[in-house]
Amino acid sequence: MKIAVCIKQVPDTTEVRLDPKTNTLIREGVPSIINPDDKAGLEAAFQLKEQLGATVTAVCMGPPQADVALREALAMGCDKAVLISGREFSGSDTYATAAIIAAALKKTGFDLIITGRQAIDGDTAQVGPQIAEQLKIPQVSYVQEIIPEGDSLLVKRQYEDCYHLIRVKTPCLLTALTELAKPRYMTVGGIVDAYHAQIEVLAFEDLKELLNPDWIGLKGSPTTVVKSFTKQAKAQGTKLEGLTTEEAVAAIVETLDALHII
Repeated sequence: MKIAVCIKQVPDTTEVRLDPKTNTLIREGVPSIINPDDKAGLEAAFQLKEQLGATVTAVCMGPPQADVALREALAMGCDKAVLISGREFSGSDTYATAAIIAAALKKTGFDLIITGRQAIDGDTAQVGPQIAEQLKIPQVSYVQEIIPEGDSLLVKRQYEDCYHLIRVKTPCLLTALTELAKPRYMTVGGIVDAYHAQIEVLAFEDLKELLNPDWIGLKGSPTTVVKSFTKQAKAQGTKLEGLTTEEAVAAIVETLDALHII
């Protein structure tokens, strides 16, 4: 089995800042990490590798410095790493990004694709499902457990206050929750090997036969970001003190009714 895990190098959102003029993330001076959901996907792939004898390839779209994230993935246990990078891809929204990554996956080959549920810098949860649509393969999102069963996978999908058990045949795409697996640490030997490993780089020229140039990059993206902002602190709420339970409930209901919430 060939498992491809799509990872993204993201800024550590605990230290994120925004440019008030351009509404874009200020990445200078902010440490970059592998997106947490993607790390869970990597660990799930390693566990499948140990059970089935699979090969695991980390795939990342980004600037040349995303090489660092791929080497971390190699040090954790990936067999190969592929960087999708080119000026033509800059500014791509989720739709264009999915088209580019899907083209790269067609070129490299796969039986199973694992992506994170969503990235902490955008929180759209769109790229994984869009990749599956581009490749015309079945998908299961919000995955919290994967059980191999012959030529199929039995997948536990989180769903509000319950879960679904879904049997899906490969090739398919799964989007991983952070709860899917606890990522392993890099080993010393893995770090040394990753430092010397060759990372395959796919540029636009390598993928142009599989891509429509009018639908990639900033000019080809059907959506644009109008404004970005960090989470704002909420004002202190109203405290109900010195009331009985019945009086407190009545006061809450009265407030909700006044706000037309109920």
